Amino acid sequence: MAEKQRISYVPFEDMTPEMQAEIERCAREGTPRPESSAIRAHVPAAFWFFAESWQNLFREGVVDHDIKELCRVYISRSVKCEYCGNQRSEKGRALGLVEGQYDELMNFERSERYDERQKAALAYAEAIAWHLDADDEFWDRMYRHFSEPELVELGCFIGLTMGQQSWLRLLNIDHHEYMAGTAAAMAPGFEDAEALAKSKTAEDYWAKV
Repeated sequence: MAEKQRISYVPFEDMTPEMQAEIERCAREGTPRPESSAIRAHVPAAFWFFAESWQNLFREGVVDHDIKELCRVYISRSVKCEYCGNQRSEKGRALGLVEGQYDELMNFERSERYDERQKAALAYAEAIAWHLDADDEFWDRMYRHFSEPELVELGCFIGLTMGQQSWLRLLNIDHHEYMAGTAAAMAPGFEDAEALAKSKTAEDYWAKV
């Protein structure tokens, strides 16, 4: 039996034209996909807080987008948000991220798929997610690879995505439930509802491991 969805989606026709345009962008471009935005639409201030923050901190900003995308999915896997963890940034793909880099996120320090700057960012995400101590050696590592503005943006972004994903995982929402019919920003094997269901039953599905 499917788990019960805990907060409803706001119907598209009940949104303002501006909110509808943002939901259509979510369906067309993804990250975020429309389901999570349709939940936030219950409170327009929450809807626009996230949409604008995500635009400024994730899609734009001073830190390399591919680094922020790796940190986003690292957090997804840390808090076990399947909804967020089964999305991929289209901009990240265009910048050269490949699926194998997502596969080794939880073992990033020993992986050869990341450069030292990417590993430092993931160590930052790890320290935030798992409440690790940060000594002088840790901060020396951060400052070898990032400026203070970059550390601020990356920290704020990690905090934002960790909070949102920790919340969304409780709601039992999934992809292809709202404005279905597009595969924008979906991970391989999750392009439609049928493929998603099949991938989730696989023995090596990341949320099972």
